[in-house]
Amino acid sequence: MNFTLDEELEAIRDLARKIFADRATTERVREVENSPARVDESLWAELGKAGLLGIAAPEEAGGAGLGLGALCVLLEEQGRVVAPVPLWAASVGALAIAAHGTAEQRESLLPGFVEGSSRLTVALEEFGPYAPGEPQCVARCVTQRVAQGAATKDRGRPGGQGSGHDRGQDGDGWRLTGVKAVVPSPFGAGHVLVAARAETGTGLFLVAADADGVTWERAETTSHDLSANLILSDAPAQAVGEPGTGVLDWAVERASVALAAVQLGVAQGALRLAAGYLSERKQFGRPLATFQAVQHQLADCYIDIEAMGVALWQAVTTIEEGEPAAAAALVAKWWAGEAGLNVVHRVQHVHGGIGVDVDYPVHRYFLWGKQIAGTLGGAGADLARLGTVLAAGPVVS
Repeated sequence: MNFTLDEELEAIRDLARKIFADRATTERVREVENSPARVDESLWAELGKAGLLGIAAPEEAGGAGLGLGALCVLLEEQGRVVAPVPLWAASVGALAIAAHGTAEQRESLLPGFVEGSSRLTVALEEFGPYAPGEPQCVARCVTQRVAQGAATKDRGRPGGQGSGHDRGQDGDGWRLTGVKAVVPSPFGAGHVLVAARAETGTGLFLVAADADGVTWERAETTSHDLSANLILSDAPAQAVGEPGTGVLDWAVERASVALAAVQLGVAQGALRLAAGYLSERKQFGRPLATFQAVQHQLADCYIDIEAMGVALWQAVTTIEEGEPAAAAALVAKWWAGEAGLNVVHRVQHVHGGIGVDVDYPVHRYFLWGKQIAGTLGGAGADLARLGTVLAAGPVVS
């Protein structure tokens, strides 16, 4: 299987790399980390202006319609410079709306996301032992009906009571109750896609960030992203797709792959820093890069990064070909968590004392790698879920 990027994806990579290199400098990232929201809004707007935010969004919403592969190219470039913009969460949410949302949801949310004028985020995690596809947050369906003015007068006549025309639906909706943990970059997002369980099964539900019954508790994360815990108390919501039809699993698979893409970029950026530093730093009269023990460490990093890339693109290809992708997505996520964390740890180690100096950029790669490795469950949880998928056997269509 050939995972070489085609010309279109190479063009996306080159454009994204240029924008991130120009806009996400070490000085700018440090400045954003000390800002109130910790999101680089000017970079976000620039990505929208360049058409990169909508790279995977459908053409009818103003996007390029290039799918998950193009998004992963963009996320990989973000990871290489640890640019503080909420790309993976907002993009996965937009993909879910595009694929499963109603026409009204698509029309109201996708154009603003593509332009960079608005965004959303996803709430997939909870406290305690859990699987991302098995949320404890509860979704309750509520249906309001109002009597039509002539209903009482028309009893017994065609269209009267009992015919189905005497009462009209004022609107079907949902109410959510529960707590979601460490929602990524919610401040500045207009809506959040919440994983919850209904009587008919699990699903995704669209909630306005400032709706009644919605409370946010700020939460610090390892990567300096300003996340929040989301407390829902009978909060109004709309279903995105039908609960119980696999929409949540669909979103979790793509979130896992998106995180793997960011982690791949993080590992690449960390290794690049290490190679530059070790080629210049000298001990005993020669560069550290010439020491065999150091070379072995960097060789291990290179091998891990190559494996991460193969697993990522195997998952992307499987999803884009419409095949069952649960196992491939979990393999990609396991490599991102296990190998990605190993890479940033080795890079931190070979930098010696300067590796823990927060004025030097390498520490950010370790922090991002650590955060991503634990998102949606760590490597051990990924293996357990993968075992369950494999034990269930192949899906027969």
